[in-house]
Amino acid sequence: MNLPQAFLQRMQALLGEEFPAFLACYDSPHLRGIRLNPLKCTEEKLREAFPFPLEPTPFSPLSFYYPAQGEKPGALPLHHAGAFYSQEPSAASAVTALAPRPGERVLDLCAAPGGKSTQIAALLGGEGLLWSNEVVRSRANVLLSNLERMGVRNAVVSSCRPDVLCSALGGFFDRVLVDAPCSGEGMFRRDGQAVAEWSEEHVRSCAVRQGAILDSAVQALRPGGTLVYSTCTFSPEENEETVSAFLSRHPDFTLGETGLAGGRPGFFGLGETRRIFPMDGGEGHFVALLRRQGEAPAAAGEEPAPASASTRAAAREVWDTVFRAPLPELPLLEAGERILLLPRGLPSLRGLGVLRAGVAVCERKGRRCEPCHSLFMAARPQKLRLCLDLPLDSPQLAAFLHGEELDVPAQWRGYCGVAAAGVLTGFGKCSGGRLKNRYPKGLRTL
Repeated sequence: MNLPQAFLQRMQALLGEEFPAFLACYDSPHLRGIRLNPLKCTEEKLREAFPFPLEPTPFSPLSFYYPAQGEKPGALPLHHAGAFYSQEPSAASAVTALAPRPGERVLDLCAAPGGKSTQIAALLGGEGLLWSNEVVRSRANVLLSNLERMGVRNAVVSSCRPDVLCSALGGFFDRVLVDAPCSGEGMFRRDGQAVAEWSEEHVRSCAVRQGAILDSAVQALRPGGTLVYSTCTFSPEENEETVSAFLSRHPDFTLGETGLAGGRPGFFGLGETRRIFPMDGGEGHFVALLRRQGEAPAAAGEEPAPASASTRAAAREVWDTVFRAPLPELPLLEAGERILLLPRGLPSLRGLGVLRAGVAVCERKGRRCEPCHSLFMAARPQKLRLCLDLPLDSPQLAAFLHGEELDVPAQWRGYCGVAAAGVLTGFGKCSGGRLKNRYPKGLRTL
């Protein structure tokens, strides 16, 4: 691999006698990993279904290595169903350090494409609130798609400047993750574009931007809360130096142990931080855990105004055609043509570039309402009135993901989930022995 000479000189100065081992890694393929999504799948099922052996990583109990050769996981039916997320192994380390617990409020401030947000959602287990933000709108749409695929029910997705968002949500979160935009040195083995864009000037400009994002993040965190800062770069300016500068600006924060087993202690007197190099079993990551002194509850949410009787009636009518159990007593919000089932305890969403909150239950189509894809992705097969559960090697499953109609029992009528080995991947509508496919066109296989 043709790496920038200035980068190599910097790494040699940083690593000393370990530099030859670091350089040798670039003669090997990059490490590949996936992360289990326990919201939709068990480890046992994933191991049985995955076509390659899985080996645990030291960065998260949900993360696994798989061999570099063979079919890409993104083509597998269980990937379409959201049973797992393809993720560079060491990237899981930041959320492991963040350690979100069910019932907490967590902000992922720089969240696209969604690897760390979906990991947070898995650890929250559907309880509490995840707010995932991405300032670039096109990337925020990818973030939303990934959260939907993984069946996340308790998230808000926004596209908002960090300073605006954090100012509006002052003291609202128990934990905040800043996985900051960086020079991407830890991506060099798998992304030639990151190599092409690298320069020492880029490193310095990233460090300035990272400091500003961290200063914004402080506003959103309650006293006693936890802030995790991470990058996928090796540069000290963006890692230890950024953390040291942050601590000097914010004396109410202290550096804590990350609790990570993988990698090695950070440099320059910040041994509590964690560095991961390619010779540590990951492409490259840096993680720092910062605790805010004091103790105070998170700021109160602002429950939305109760939905109108017609809105709740429309949602209930669709819900009852899909599920065996009644519509939960959660807030509803009509957003454009869609009706959303919201998490509890939301703050005001006004002016924060919110793309989606909670789960889209249904969409108005003239005088009628139809269920949304996200409703089925967040459901379990056993909760549905109708579900067609197909083996992973079934030609019918391949046809469904391609957008084709399927044969179903003649007596089936109405909306029907379609599952891949027990993991919901979409839905259709049954009539006359046929299932009309409602799998979104943008997700279909070629």
